[in-house]
Amino acid sequence: MSTVINGALLGGLYGLFGLGLALVFGVMRVVNLAHGEFIVLGAYAGFFLVGLVPQLPPWLMLLPVLALGYGAGWLLQAGLLNRAVKGGDPLTPLMLTFGLSVVLRNGMVALFGADSKAVDAGALGSAGVDVMGLRLGVYPLLVLLLAVLLFGGLQWWLKRTEFGRIVRATADAPEVVRLMGVAPDRVFRRVMGLAIACAAGAGYLLAQRTLFTPFSGAERMLIAFEVVIIGGLGSFWGALGGGVLLGIAQLVGQKFDSNAGPLYAHLLFVLTLVLRPQGLAGGRR
Repeated sequence: MSTVINGALLGGLYGLFGLGLALVFGVMRVVNLAHGEFIVLGAYAGFFLVGLVPQLPPWLMLLPVLALGYGAGWLLQAGLLNRAVKGGDPLTPLMLTFGLSVVLRNGMVALFGADSKAVDAGALGSAGVDVMGLRLGVYPLLVLLLAVLLFGGLQWWLKRTEFGRIVRATADAPEVVRLMGVAPDRVFRRVMGLAIACAAGAGYLLAQRTLFTPFSGAERMLIAFEVVIIGGLGSFWGALGGGVLLGIAQLVGQKFDSNAGPLYAHLLFVLTLVLRPQGLAGGRR
């Protein structure tokens, strides 16, 4: 039981990996292949921010990491992807983000080196609570709570706010909303900013749990992609559920075979494609 619960807690972080990817695909129908590198950049941003102001609690650095991620996403969309999307060829942004991922990965190696790094979470990282006879870490519990709040907040924002309705209308008919005075480029910039902010924040949270290197992006991108597919394209709650299932599959598999934990998570992804290719939520938003 403890393995399943800890897997679900890990799945909250995995869900955050896929949140930004699901948002970008749902609104712009674009698969950002540099998503994993932005997760790693968020980890590096937090690492250096903690080093600059070590007197502040590490969790407080999440806020500037989110702000930096939003700025990076806004610039990415304004400087590159808006031009690529206008061409109408879905392969153009795909190839562009693939090239960007290669550039970012090698740039991080040149700037930061290939040595692994981590962020000390401080007292919060080692704190635990007893729940029904089980000892659970406070930090993973807070990450899962944060994931639920972010997924719920995003769902509410898209469904209940005026800008959320504009985003959904732009996703469905970008040419029609132009007639209503809406500039899709501006909407896309804000959406990509939110997506990369989520990726950067997830990267920083990851850095407080495990080591990372400039080459960690490919693995994180794979997890994010699996989360979105298992959950169902266009469904945010499905993505969170997909992350939880992946986390459980990984830790349960690791309990039986310590060298093959991630393998069972990937097998779950393949099994989902075979048995339910539309994902858990069946494409519902």
